[in-house]
Amino acid sequence: MAVGGSFRYTVWDPWMILSQMATLQCYFYAALGFWIFAWDVLTGEYPRSLGQVFKYSSLMLNQPHGKILVAAYLCNAISCSLALWYVVQRTKLCLDFTCTVYFFHVIACWIYNGHLAPTFSWWVLNGVSVTVMCVTGEFLCMRTELKAIPVSMAATANSAKVDL
Repeated sequence: MAVGGSFRYTVWDPWMILSQMATLQCYFYAALGFWIFAWDVLTGEYPRSLGQVFKYSSLMLNQPHGKILVAAYLCNAISCSLALWYVVQRTKLCLDFTCTVYFFHVIACWIYNGHLAPTFSWWVLNGVSVTVMCVTGEFLCMRTELKAIPVSMAATANSAKVDL
């Protein structure tokens, strides 16, 4: 069904939305694992555990490894914005999908730890990550949506030219 005044056709497809959400969630954790591993290798830290992803206390900024994890989370937000651009491809949906990914991350951390995060820095880091992922994803999607549509009338105008 077409939406009035829109150049796109939109169809309510819950399976596509669920598959996009699942894809982004899987990409979020795969990319986060990659960034944590990469930063651990670069700095010589090798603690490798799920605690690096889910444990609130691992993101303490007063510890050297906590700063490394913060860098991994911020790099992950940027790489996930690329996934938004590739999977979602709509500027209007970037905020929805970003908030959904981080909502499920909060739920997973809550289940892993048994309680919500007591530290303010954890909430700030995730808020900044949501902002970076959403704004960068919107920027990328908007650049794609606003590409000039080539409308070449040159061939048509020349073929319709009448010599008088």
